[in-house]
Amino acid sequence: MTDQLIQSIVTFFQDKIPNELTVFIISVLPVLELRGGLIAAKLLDMNIIRAFIVCYLGNMLPIPFILLFLRKIFDLMRKSKKLGKIVGKLEHKAEKHRKTIDKYGAWGLLVLVAIPLPGTGGWTGALVAEIMDIKFKKALPIIALGVLIAGFIVGALFYGLLGNVI
Repeated sequence: MTDQLIQSIVTFFQDKIPNELTVFIISVLPVLELRGGLIAAKLLDMNIIRAFIVCYLGNMLPIPFILLFLRKIFDLMRKSKKLGKIVGKLEHKAEKHRKTIDKYGAWGLLVLVAIPLPGTGGWTGALVAEIMDIKFKKALPIIALGVLIAGFIVGALFYGLLGNVI
């Protein structure tokens, strides 16, 4: 499903905006993030280094804002019945990672962000860090490193090992 979504976005923007902007937009989006951006970059036949930089910057752009403003946004959203339910679901998602983070601390958060699987990544890491009261100064570099590691893994898969498959 994610691959189809990425392909749809690439097709929609192709020949309308520069490839780098398409990849950047995909990398900013939750769920798709850097992983989706790198897949799109490969579909658009972008150079791996340029693609990696664009995807990394796109994925990291919202993270400081999430860490700084998520609680305030959640407080506002709780005033609405429908939006309050969304907040509850997001908090529940973050709570599922509490044992791991409590047990492994920064390493747990790093692994959560670095492993390129659905439900992990920079957005989830920032959500978990904020819900668990991990300070901005500690959370941001951990998340940045996790996104970097995820980028190396996905980049190796789609530009290296699987490069000839897609």
